[in-house]
Amino acid sequence: MSSNDSLLDVRPSPIAGRWYPGDASLLSKTVDTYLSRAEVEPVNGRLIGVLAPHAGHRFSGPVAGHAFAALRGMDVDVVALVGPSHYPYPADILTTGHSAYQTPLGQVPVDHDVLDELRRSIPIEPVKRDQEHSLEIELPFLQRVLDDFRLVPLALIDQSLATAERLGHALSDALRGQRALLVASSDLSHFYPQHIANELDRVVLDAVASFDPARVIQVEEQGIGFACGRGAIATIMVAAKELGADVAQVVSYATSGDVTCDFDQVVGYGAALFYQSHQC
Repeated sequence: MSSNDSLLDVRPSPIAGRWYPGDASLLSKTVDTYLSRAEVEPVNGRLIGVLAPHAGHRFSGPVAGHAFAALRGMDVDVVALVGPSHYPYPADILTTGHSAYQTPLGQVPVDHDVLDELRRSIPIEPVKRDQEHSLEIELPFLQRVLDDFRLVPLALIDQSLATAERLGHALSDALRGQRALLVASSDLSHFYPQHIANELDRVVLDAVASFDPARVIQVEEQGIGFACGRGAIATIMVAAKELGADVAQVVSYATSGDVTCDFDQVVGYGAALFYQSHQC
């Protein structure tokens, strides 16, 4: 933690101690356990982005570990983190009005230079003291696998393809030439029986594996697949493609039923990697 941390306008965590452990030592231990148990083959290329779920760590942590374990050893200066907003605001895209996020593992500074660059091409509304979990829930994983980094937090109210494409293009322009990582935060289907959830989630993850951002949005419109952060997934896929990614690889899938053994109403979780393959 730098000497300037005390001068930052820090967003206090509304979910520490509830969605994940509020004690730094216990949080480090549990996150490290999820990471160590993840079996992910080394990426044969340049990793540009990941998809990770955003439920409480107890439920989605084992799947999230597969996305974030692949980041070990990366040198990253800025992380663009995009998820859905679970709270209504009169805007299409939100960001934080604070200068840093707080977790039990320390403060994560917000990259307002990149946010200012994004605002030159797309409206983004800053909010303070929000209760949103979809972005913060990923931070302890990022803090355990990366050295110091700056954060570009973006929460979508409008999850249309048009907004995803516009924001994805803006992100790729703003991040080009930087040591950047893209993170999409999204769960999959909600509260279906396990066998139905598996079918719905497979359709979404097939669209992800096909590297087809439009399809991720379309399958929900058609009622054949669901992802609460479909716009976030599509945004990151658009940006990742423009930054050179040519492979999308699904690396983990599970549901809350796999943790609780209650298979009547489950939530689906998926993890994926987006990277530029090494061409021979």
